[in-house]
Amino acid sequence: MTTLHLVRHGETEWNRDGRIQGWADTPLSERGHEQARELAATLVERPIGAIYSSDLRRAYETAEPLAQLLGLKVRTTPALRERNFGENEGRASDEVAAELGTRSGTTWHAADDRHPGGESIREVYGRVAAFLDELLHAPPAVEIAIVTSGGPIRFATAYLAREPVETVVWRAVDNCSVTTVEVDPLSLRG
Repeated sequence: MTTLHLVRHGETEWNRDGRIQGWADTPLSERGHEQARELAATLVERPIGAIYSSDLRRAYETAEPLAQLLGLKVRTTPALRERNFGENEGRASDEVAAELGTRSGTTWHAADDRHPGGESIREVYGRVAAFLDELLHAPPAVEIAIVTSGGPIRFATAYLAREPVETVVWRAVDNCSVTTVEVDPLSLRG
């Protein structure tokens, strides 16, 4: 079994202000840095042998304190980026939600819907699934921390549960929360 600790990045000013981030490379707020240090102090007790992160600054800044405590290098990849919201990045989520008729500016009606210039959830699900397939083909450690955004965490847990993208339900993932999943890598092959 391989244990994955799926970690959402710490708070950013855009989170606090209700703005859509997507691929915007926003840094952590002071509170976000505090959350990252608290997270590191909690997870350092786990036998984590590898840390992966989105290549976006907010995820890397969240992963770095844990990596320092464990003496590990953070391995970054664009495969773990949040969904690209295109022209709506930087806009108020409530404003975009009103235009789209959704609960928030980052939810969706259907798997192939996309924001202008952005990507669909099917595309995000696919890239997260490909990352997990490659990672779990030959896991570098028994316990792995993966620092990313809320969308990729939802899609990762859905993929690992073999839930099709069409049935994924939007649910909030708190800043610096940890979703731990045990996976039998052999169950993903076939």
